[in-house]
Amino acid sequence: MKLIFGSDHAGFEMRRHVADWATSQGHEVTEVGANSTEPFDYPLASDAVACEIKKGAFEFGVLLCGTGIGVSIRANRYPHIRAADCTSVEMARLGRLHNHANVLCLGARILSKEESVAIFQAFMETGTDDAERHDRRVDFLDASLSC
Repeated sequence: MKLIFGSDHAGFEMRRHVADWATSQGHEVTEVGANSTEPFDYPLASDAVACEIKKGAFEFGVLLCGTGIGVSIRANRYPHIRAADCTSVEMARLGRLHNHANVLCLGARILSKEESVAIFQAFMETGTDDAERHDRRVDFLDASLSC
C-alpha cells in the first residue's frame, strides 16, 4: 500500500520508527515534513500529507506531532480528509470502521514506539463499516459547511 508520513520536529523520530516498520511490512512509504529535530511547523506537514491524499497519490496518511492534536486539526480542514488522533488500538479500529478515517494522527510525546506501531497496525488492518448509518455520517463529515 502507498502511504505518506508527515511530522513536525517533535514527531520526527517516531515518524522514522513507524515509517521504517511500515516499510518492513511491505508498504511503499514516502516521508514529508521535518528532516530532523530542528523546529518545523506542524501545519506544513499536515498540508503536505492532506494535499497528496486528496490528489489520490497515496491511499492513507500518517501524521505525527507532540500530541497528534495540532496535525489532526490542520488536516481536518481539508474536505474529504478524515484525520483521527488515536491514542489506543481501539480508537484506531473505530476511527476506520465508523468514521472511515484516511489519516492516522499520533502523538510522539504521548505514545511509546510500541504503542504507535500497534495503533498504526490496527489502523491499517481495519476496513470500513459501510452500514448506511456510517456512510450517512461520513457524508456529513465530507460535506461543505455553511453557517
